[in-house]
Amino acid sequence: MSGAPENQVESYNVLFLCTGNSARSIMAEAYLNSLPGRPFKAYSAGSHPAGKVNPVALDVLRTAKLSTEGLRSKSWDEFEAPGAPKMNFVFTVCDNAAGEVCPIWPGQPMTAHWPFADPAAFEGSEAEKHAFFLDVFRQIRTRIDIFTNLPLRSLDKLALQKKLSDLGRGVVGAA
Repeated sequence: MSGAPENQVESYNVLFLCTGNSARSIMAEAYLNSLPGRPFKAYSAGSHPAGKVNPVALDVLRTAKLSTEGLRSKSWDEFEAPGAPKMNFVFTVCDNAAGEVCPIWPGQPMTAHWPFADPAAFEGSEAEKHAFFLDVFRQIRTRIDIFTNLPLRSLDKLALQKKLSDLGRGVVGAA
């Protein structure tokens, strides 16, 4: 993963995938991009994009004081196209996307499955739905915080892959 001079921070592109790209992957993209001083650029996409971002997901992001500018539901095809950013990490955040045949990403990025409950499928009152979205967002934040604190430059590829997979299974010592 290394290759940048010691005094230069290497940057990493991260793609969060979900089927509809309307809630979980969008929240993950917005949160990772909000972290100051981190060498990450996050993107999100879906295998069958919903075409719009879930309004409750947008509300949760605004409640967390995160920018929602530029967020949109999009197909993972955009990241296969010529000129698309080369991904270093690809994380599926829903069980449907994990079971689908994903494109072959240029550069063979590290991949892992980080399952989260689907807040868009939650049924209940508006207050209950908002609370459920907030809980899923909290889980996403926690997992991303652990990920961004991994010593990426000092881990070999196998050790890093194990830590990423452990994170998806909720293993406490993943960091």
